[in-house]
Amino acid sequence: MTNMVPLLRSSVQTWECDDMGHMNVQFYVAKANEGLDVLAHHLGHGPQRSRETNTLLLPGEHHIRFHREQRPGAGLTLEGGVTGRDGEVLKVYEELTNSASGTVAATINADVVLVDAGTRAPQPLPASMDAAIATHTVDLPKHGEARGLDMGPPVNAPTLGQADDMGMVYTWQGVVKPKQCTSQGFMSQQHFMGLVSDSIPNLLSQTRGDDRSADPNIGGAALEYRFVYRSWPKNGDILTLRSGLKHVGPKTYTWAHWMFDVETGKAVATAEAVAVTLDLVARKAIGIPDAMRTHLESQLVEGIGA
Repeated sequence: MTNMVPLLRSSVQTWECDDMGHMNVQFYVAKANEGLDVLAHHLGHGPQRSRETNTLLLPGEHHIRFHREQRPGAGLTLEGGVTGRDGEVLKVYEELTNSASGTVAATINADVVLVDAGTRAPQPLPASMDAAIATHTVDLPKHGEARGLDMGPPVNAPTLGQADDMGMVYTWQGVVKPKQCTSQGFMSQQHFMGLVSDSIPNLLSQTRGDDRSADPNIGGAALEYRFVYRSWPKNGDILTLRSGLKHVGPKTYTWAHWMFDVETGKAVATAEAVAVTLDLVARKAIGIPDAMRTHLESQLVEGIGA
């Protein structure tokens, strides 16, 4: 892809890995957003311009495909560009590869808007950015497209009451901490994903009866995520998560995760993910046993999505 620009070169640290032994999903988001900051520089909206105008480029939605797991010590290279524009929304594509093998580790698509750094209110893209956008326009490769998720319009913003009425499972609750926030005091997008990741053991124990801590040989992995960010929690806000099963396939299941502000009951984010059960010895996905499939299908929730 000729116009892709280098955005990041890094490596997988042990502390970025979870109990599955691979880089946790939240750090893909962290690296993608760091790469977006570098792409902003190439688009004429680098750190100095951002500080002068008190504005920044921010994803309002992410679609991520995890192509190959990355383990501690792996070198990583991130490149990216702009695949299009829809009014004031930039369509940004980033591709993370393993530096040694050159194989694709993950692909990230983001709907990006310019916002006021202090309020997160959307701002118009400056005309001065037009030429740079054209220079850094790239074609979206086939492997960067959605595979197991419907990328149509997201669900209408739900409420906590609606989620509970639908029978979605209570999987996480806690307080936004200073270390999870940006310099402006908003929870970073890395931690939206991190909170969902933290909820998965509770989700599996309530829907499948699984206790991951009891079997070190079996785990799970996300293949694809769609995250729609609906508001921006701040330090001290209380958040809660409700999750539900949307679809069961031969090897995969699709979960929906809805995050809410406890005080207001309003949606903070909605997401859905395609996941598999992972044999941690062979490092490959395994099929869903018939008995487990029957149980999972009894847990399906109508009308959920990202």
